[in-house]
Amino acid sequence: MRRTTTIMLAIAVSAVTLQAFSPADESTTDSVRSHEPESAVPVLSSFPAELTPGGLISLANGNYVIQMGAFGRLVNAEGLKKKIVELSGLPVDIIEESGLFKVFINGSLRGQAPCLYIPVNFSGNQGIGTADKKVTVPAVEESTVAADVSVTAGGETVTSKDTTAQTITEIPQSVPATAIIPVSELQGAAQADSDAEADTAVAQPAERSIRNLWFLTGDSPWLRNYNYFGKSVALVNALIITIIASFATMLILLLVILLNRRRMEKEAKLRQYLLEQYQSLIIDYLFGSSGPEPFRKIASDNYRRQVLIDQMIDVSVNLKGDSREKLTKLYNDLELVNDSLARARSRRWHKRIKGFRELAFMGIREGNDEMYKSLNSRNEILRMEAQIALVRLSENDPFGFLSQMKRPFSLWEQITLHDLILQHELPVPDFQRWLSSENPTVVMFALRMIREFRQMEAEAEMRKVLLHRDSRVSRMAVEVAGDLGMKSTLETMKRMYKFQEYNNCLEIVKSMGKMPETAMLGFLKLVLDKEDDVQLQIEAVKAIENMGEVGVQALVKVMKSEYKNYNIIVRHVLDRRIY
Repeated sequence: MRRTTTIMLAIAVSAVTLQAFSPADESTTDSVRSHEPESAVPVLSSFPAELTPGGLISLANGNYVIQMGAFGRLVNAEGLKKKIVELSGLPVDIIEESGLFKVFINGSLRGQAPCLYIPVNFSGNQGIGTADKKVTVPAVEESTVAADVSVTAGGETVTSKDTTAQTITEIPQSVPATAIIPVSELQGAAQADSDAEADTAVAQPAERSIRNLWFLTGDSPWLRNYNYFGKSVALVNALIITIIASFATMLILLLVILLNRRRMEKEAKLRQYLLEQYQSLIIDYLFGSSGPEPFRKIASDNYRRQVLIDQMIDVSVNLKGDSREKLTKLYNDLELVNDSLARARSRRWHKRIKGFRELAFMGIREGNDEMYKSLNSRNEILRMEAQIALVRLSENDPFGFLSQMKRPFSLWEQITLHDLILQHELPVPDFQRWLSSENPTVVMFALRMIREFRQMEAEAEMRKVLLHRDSRVSRMAVEVAGDLGMKSTLETMKRMYKFQEYNNCLEIVKSMGKMPETAMLGFLKLVLDKEDDVQLQIEAVKAIENMGEVGVQALVKVMKSEYKNYNIIVRHVLDRRIY
């Protein structure tokens, strides 16, 4: 029971709060409740419900300020001004005050004379200068009239406390003090224009607003600034537009994705079906009695033509001899080679790669010039595909393209070419011809291939490479010489030791250990004695030990030395439990 009572009280308080902040008239278009304090000017209110233009002119001739309305939109205020001028010919002023556009007659007397508030509602079409036409004035709330109103009608003075509709033909020049009501009693009243006024007085501005609906200029509805409880909702308008645009974009993208997915599924099914059909035709052509006639119709359609090319390349991988030549002849007869050449000359790198592969698998050399141009491309994948294609298409010199390479030859490209040699059993060239290349990466590839295929005839050229200006190449040459046991390079290594960086020095000592020579014993002892780096000392001791009995005896003498570091390093190397 207590919980129910609490809930009911909370609902009642919320309803009262919402009622206190709700607008006075929800049927109006742009009127707002103004909480701004106005200047302390006396206001005369509670006019009868009907007022003729003649009566309005009579009021204007008196010493009064007449307020005809207050609007949140300037176009509505201008519409009322135009209507009053058409009916009465009186000068009308529009004054912006407290965020509202107020329509005044005799506005120059504001602050000096009493102010009459006449919220006018025009009904029907009214002609200019028609005396019997009437301006309808809605009755004011009973709380806004606190005294008698004295007027003169037909030459007689009438005093009435009733606030119902009356016809006023004349207002005296002086107004009794009892008819003047302080503005503080009127601050809660809403000032609004009616629906008929919005339809008649604002027709032309509304048309301009419709024309500017899609443009953020002029009287565009999106640029209007509405005030609601003192807060601007222009940001709300922008958010609404953003939400609508985002939702529309999402629907469009969803539709495009679904249609594209459906198209791709259809193409995949059709491609799989065509591949199976074309494979059967190709096998019948190669090993059966079928001729090239069934392929003529296929080659007339671009999509089916490309599927046929792909299937022919897949089949050619496992073909050799006469069957391969027969398939290549069919490829040329159907003029499919022109498609491959066009792709090889394309500006798009992925199409060029496809063209290179097709030409390489079909053994067509007409596109070799384009492949040579791609050797120095910035695209690493394009370079590698051009290299592979040239290896497959070159008969006498598969690796001749290495002499034209200026771009770095990556390790992945080197591994790919090495695998290509092994898989296709290509003739191994003499790689020492590229040891003098200006491209350091090409020299390193040549060194690796010399080691891989044990080309010992390159030993004389290796001594020159040991002194290469690139430290990476020099280190690789030292390593290869040590792996191949090229002892003629030891003297060169000994002379170059003191000019090399740490990694190269370490590799030189390791290589001396791979090809032990007693002539290097003194040099290695000097390394052990002069070098402070422990790793260099360990490698020097290992190299001395590899010399056999002579080396071991030399190490035993070192162990008898009083220098403790020698003992520790030698004991470490000679300990068979470690090595």
